[in-house]
Amino acid sequence: MSGLASEVSSSPLSFWSYFMDHRSTDLQLLWSHTWLSVVPVVLGLIIALPLGWLSNRFSWSYPPIMTVSGLLYTIPSIALFVLIPPLLHLDQLSELQVPIALTVYSVALLVRVVADGLGSVSEDTRQAATAIGFTPLARFFKVDLPIAVPVITAGLRVAVVSNVSIVAIAGTIGFQNLGNLFTTGYQLSSGTSPYYPPIVLGLILCVILALALDALVILAGRGLTPWRRAVRA
Repeated sequence: MSGLASEVSSSPLSFWSYFMDHRSTDLQLLWSHTWLSVVPVVLGLIIALPLGWLSNRFSWSYPPIMTVSGLLYTIPSIALFVLIPPLLHLDQLSELQVPIALTVYSVALLVRVVADGLGSVSEDTRQAATAIGFTPLARFFKVDLPIAVPVITAGLRVAVVSNVSIVAIAGTIGFQNLGNLFTTGYQLSSGTSPYYPPIVLGLILCVILALALDALVILAGRGLTPWRRAVRA
């Protein structure tokens, strides 16, 4: 108990000592948090691309698709974590429910972005591509999609940072990620003496992870649009 009392009185700045004492566990939580944040965005983009194309290609489909995606994003994350296991016949503690829930949120965010990005391609550009012999499929991948990349990249930045935040909530219901540091801090707090080190460490690692993933998305977007640098030059 004396050790716990000593820990409870720790300063917020002692988060580094806490990290060094628990670095193996902390790095494992960081890795879990990273893949739980990234994989749903990748899956969400794969699903959002055809839905975004459909809503851009056929104007009648835009309102219902956007309405459904908007409604999906309004579902509270805790409720989604509870609803997914019975809906998909998964175990209540199945780790699949977290990436599935986050994929739903990613799709909800990215469908509108993909549709608006494809909508930013001018009709003159499409007609010119068709006139020089592009088939509809080739035009989509070689003309429409590259031009839409800057808009899609902006949506991906929002989705990946949003996922970093939402994943932490899953830690409160027992799934391994940086959210466990917050619950640990809460459990070891006593009355008016908060146990800061794991909470501060969790906040710092979440911010660093969000910034790192955001930078990777920006770099990927620049890599996919070299023509934009040529235009600026």
